[in-house]
Amino acid sequence: MADVVTVRGDLDLLARTEHLFSSVREEFICAVRDLDTFSQLRRARQTAGGWLREPGGRQVRKLCSPAALADERGREHLRDIAAQGARVRVAATALPHETIIIDRRYAILAGLDAQGGREYTVTSGATLVGAVYALFDAAWESALDLGAFLDVERPRLDPVSRRVLRALGSGATDTAAATELGMSVRTYRRRVAELLDTLGAGSRFQAGVRAGELGLGG
Repeated sequence: MADVVTVRGDLDLLARTEHLFSSVREEFICAVRDLDTFSQLRRARQTAGGWLREPGGRQVRKLCSPAALADERGREHLRDIAAQGARVRVAATALPHETIIIDRRYAILAGLDAQGGREYTVTSGATLVGAVYALFDAAWESALDLGAFLDVERPRLDPVSRRVLRALGSGATDTAAATELGMSVRTYRRRVAELLDTLGAGSRFQAGVRAGELGLGG
């Protein structure tokens, strides 16, 4: 593989990198904003689960944005991999970038969602991989262990509430937001009121600030 390769879309990423996951010798690292990132790498995740069950197996570390725990599905997934032996931590704020690092030999960097598929950069360049690893380690050291994070009460948002939160952040009118979400304006406003109550916010602006503090918009 060249030092730096750019691919577009999850399927292309899988085709180009699947062989790397079976080559892991010591450490597998993953940093994500939400659990849908790297969604096509199911076989790789199954492989990681096998490592965790092996005596003296590879070390697996996963760093998440708080948004990954906003619903019970995410919480349950992270509890499960932690119970298998992975080390899981939650960053204090939303992570600006998402990455996978394999044995400090390869790094996969995820770009932003885009029409036609998310762009990924895969590199084996020692300097770049080392820089990404150092940034991950700095974020890891300031993050909370999963258990400690879950001990702190945080609001849980269902999928509809998270979509309403994104609509508020977009600045769309109530009519436009309701149409986009497939609900009546009355229902949308009721969901907004419920969201403000959940976040302990007195206004829509305060709701956005509060969500940012909790990493729920990441």
